[in-house]
Amino acid sequence: MGTRRRRQRQEELWYRRDLAEAPGHPFYRRLNEVLDQAGFDEFCEARCRQFYHEKLGRPSLAPGMYFRVMLIGFFEGIESERGIAWRVADSLCLRQFLQIGLDERTPDHVTISRTRRLMDEAAHQEVFGWVLRQLARTGLLKGRTIGIDATTLEANAAMKSIVRRDTEESYTEYLKRLAEAAGLEATDEAALRRMDRRRKKKGSNEEWVNPYDPEAEITRLKDGRTALAYKAEHAVDLDTGAIVAVTTHGGAVGDTTSVGETLPAAGEAVAEQIAEPTGDGKFKVNAKGVEELVTDKGYHSGDVLVSAQQSEVRPYIAEPDRGRRKWAGKRAEQAAVYANRQRIGGHRGKQLLKRRGELVERTFAHAYETGALRRLYVRGKQSVQKRLLLQAAACNLALLLRKMMGAGTPRALHDVVAHLFFVLLRFISAINAIPVPSRSLSACMSRRIAHRGRCVRRNDARNRRFRHGLLSNPSFKCCQRFA
Repeated sequence: MGTRRRRQRQEELWYRRDLAEAPGHPFYRRLNEVLDQAGFDEFCEARCRQFYHEKLGRPSLAPGMYFRVMLIGFFEGIESERGIAWRVADSLCLRQFLQIGLDERTPDHVTISRTRRLMDEAAHQEVFGWVLRQLARTGLLKGRTIGIDATTLEANAAMKSIVRRDTEESYTEYLKRLAEAAGLEATDEAALRRMDRRRKKKGSNEEWVNPYDPEAEITRLKDGRTALAYKAEHAVDLDTGAIVAVTTHGGAVGDTTSVGETLPAAGEAVAEQIAEPTGDGKFKVNAKGVEELVTDKGYHSGDVLVSAQQSEVRPYIAEPDRGRRKWAGKRAEQAAVYANRQRIGGHRGKQLLKRRGELVERTFAHAYETGALRRLYVRGKQSVQKRLLLQAAACNLALLLRKMMGAGTPRALHDVVAHLFFVLLRFISAINAIPVPSRSLSACMSRRIAHRGRCVRRNDARNRRFRHGLLSNPSFKCCQRFA
């Protein structure tokens, strides 16, 4: 297994002046300082040593470098591993971030993909937990109130490739068989489309599957399209905005089913960070763990409310309008629903639901819109979970850097610098707008003061002459030409 810091590079025998040197991006320099001070490379090498052989095999990609490469996908907004490899090979700043010399080859997408398949999901989960531990030490994790929500991600599989689970025939072959059974011309594509348009429930996941990605499910995306997709569910700390847990499900899995996996994962993640020391002693992870759960109306169910209360978690779940319900034989569900209705109607309940819509949706925007992961380029639930864990870890690192330096991505740091520059320009313009007396005006004021002084002295002299009887009229009028 290759190591990142202990590897010795052979220096050039002669000094080459034609090699370009990059000063490095200030954002990535700060990110490397944070990772090095916390011992990121040593942690990754100790955790991933079991996946490497001591002698056999091709030269490997160091674990610390692999995880840094995957973080670049979030910070640079690149969705695929091939695009990340191209960007690393093209950027001197990213070479310096990865500590790759100009005489060394950058990792290609085949090496990155093979390393991802080599390391199991538990290793990626531990790296995510390591980043969460850094947030706990700096006071960016409380763990008392957790908000949960989900979004759909388009899978790396096409709808035109789906086949029947029972007969393994394609969608077109299935339509032709239905047309022949109905007495229609199977070669007429327009007639086949009209017949298919009138059919009901024609995209059932129980009947159709994609052979290249069997775990992806047919569902409706956020933009209204029907496609094969996965469902990513986030558990977010509503006090700080940190992502506490991420789970992956099939695109058609309901919210009331997936929350049963996400809430325990969030509770375990918070429980692991309770004993972590903090930097200044003011902020501590909640000693009781997760106490409150906040979700939208898609998660409202009697079973969910009862299971949350049994886990000693107080739910705040928005209630949809279902009309009058019958509670015969459902005393526990009735009590849980009525208690939840009373909580969400109070002031704190409304504030928590509002905060959930702000913070949880913000993590989706950062991870999948700005981070460019709305469309997946890996297949299989396990590979998708690995990718989402590293994307969430990058979001948490961005939150940590935003507290330290005011920006969570290189582009945001550029915007901060540009904003400060424009503020400085505005300040200079305001100073220049203050009227300053010119040289001609100053000279005029000087002449005016001198003239007034002469007039005062002349008036005093006329008054003295009048008192001695040398002047009959003491009146004197000053010249007003400078007035």
